[in-house]
Amino acid sequence: MKVLLCHTRYLQRGGEDCSFEEERDLLRAGGHDVLEYLRTNEDMQAMGSLRAATTTVWNRRAARDVAALVQRERPAVVHVTNSFPLLSPAICRVARRHGAAVVQALRNYRLLCAGSYLMRDGRPCEDCVGRAVPWPAVRHGCYRDSKSATAAVAAMQVTHRLLGTWRRHVDAFFTLTEFARSRFLAAGFPAERVHVKYNCVSPDPGPGQGGAGVVFVGRLSPEKGIRTMLAAWRQFASLPALTVIGAGPLAGEVASSAAEDSRIEWLGELPSAEVHRRIGAARALLIASEWYETFGRTIAEAFAAGTPVVASALGAMQELVADRSVGWQFAPGDAEDLARAVSQAADCHPAEYAAMRLAARREYEAKYTPQRNYRRLLEIYDVASQRRAARFADEQSSVGVELPRSPAATAYGSVSKPHLARSPQ
Repeated sequence: MKVLLCHTRYLQRGGEDCSFEEERDLLRAGGHDVLEYLRTNEDMQAMGSLRAATTTVWNRRAARDVAALVQRERPAVVHVTNSFPLLSPAICRVARRHGAAVVQALRNYRLLCAGSYLMRDGRPCEDCVGRAVPWPAVRHGCYRDSKSATAAVAAMQVTHRLLGTWRRHVDAFFTLTEFARSRFLAAGFPAERVHVKYNCVSPDPGPGQGGAGVVFVGRLSPEKGIRTMLAAWRQFASLPALTVIGAGPLAGEVASSAAEDSRIEWLGELPSAEVHRRIGAARALLIASEWYETFGRTIAEAFAAGTPVVASALGAMQELVADRSVGWQFAPGDAEDLARAVSQAADCHPAEYAAMRLAARREYEAKYTPQRNYRRLLEIYDVASQRRAARFADEQSSVGVELPRSPAATAYGSVSKPHLARSPQ
């Protein structure tokens, strides 16, 4: 099967960039013909504000490029990871118009929330979910603290809702958890087209040895609960060693805390293999996010290593980390409750802790392996292709003439019986 993957890379590499590459590699390892159409957000820096705003709503160049690729290469599926801001949702419309089945990944909440986090003033916010026009976002300047920049994002949302881009031109969506799916359904997305596909950890790092101390891995930004985490270590002298891996706008605060407290070590960004080693050598992974994480990639990485997780009882984290089974939950934004959960992890009875490590590894094997991710991705492609084939048949019957066969319809048989891919090396 031929697949065209479309993605806008972020200025600071993050989970969506990793997931794009993992899915690409899994498809290639499975023998599929994978094409890529990539842009990078660096290109936005050279644009004026007006051009950037119009590009966000409808990027003519990207639409022309994708249309030409689909016409020339005839992919069965066009899979869009991140279209914001440089690709724009226009690529979904032209891909569908030229015969491909269209799959849109929902790896953040950008289609519902201008800021993409469903968060404002440090708390979860759903003021714009389900609104025809997201006035609250514009009023509060939810994107980059700018009303004008937020208005451009809102214009993209409203324009493509009115045009029916997501209702008519996307054959399948997928979120990363049931919780994230519930937010899109609340906004009016069609339940039969919004599927769930977990992220995977590839290659499998294997179970770690465990050890002492807690590790945090992630972007050092307010929504990740960094200040709550640091406050817990300031207030409670009994907490174990904390290793912080990552970079971001709050790096200075982390560095200051590390300089003042010998229990805290900040390592900055590290290669993936070293991150996995550190997670496997920790007593527990800490994820303190105060926004509705769509998944929490580090949770799956911890489970792969057999490392229990201390997590905020919020959104996807509450869904993925069963309390007292594979980790411990605490109230988001509550430094005292975070300290309680970390203390429970540190003081857990050896037999109970060993059982948690086994349970965490079983979670990985049941849900987050490359093989399971690959199979689920092909299932979603299959559903999208069937929907595209049905639309094609309806178009034929409505006009009463034979139309050119869509590549999705032609390739349908090859999608329906996937074979397993080995983990890419």
